[in-house]
Amino acid sequence: MTEAVHEPCKEAAGEPCKTVDAAIARVFVLLGKRWTGLIVAVLMERPVYFADLRRAIPGISERMLSDRLAELGAAGLVLREVDEGPPLRVSYRLTEAGAALEPALRELRAWAEQHLPEAGYGKGECGR
Repeated sequence: MTEAVHEPCKEAAGEPCKTVDAAIARVFVLLGKRWTGLIVAVLMERPVYFADLRRAIPGISERMLSDRLAELGAAGLVLREVDEGPPLRVSYRLTEAGAALEPALRELRAWAEQHLPEAGYGKGECGR
């Protein structure tokens, strides 16, 4: 496979570099935060209780998980559902908008398998 060759921006020559697209900037503001993509990936399979979600993502604190779930909820990607119990349990699931990320996550997984070496990633460390 040949690598694409790109010429550097020629701002000095009067050709300004293209400004980053606003839509892609919004995506990375939300999904570019540590843990967020992993949470979405776990929820892609099915609704998950909070404690199970925390166990599925080694290294994430309860506080961080709670914060990221709140952000995803505010963005309309995750729904929080309370099971009255007893015991009282809270589960999370993706909305239709959240589930629509599946093709993008599949593409990112395929890209990572081809272009990112495993050393330093995964193995229960979640990028630490």
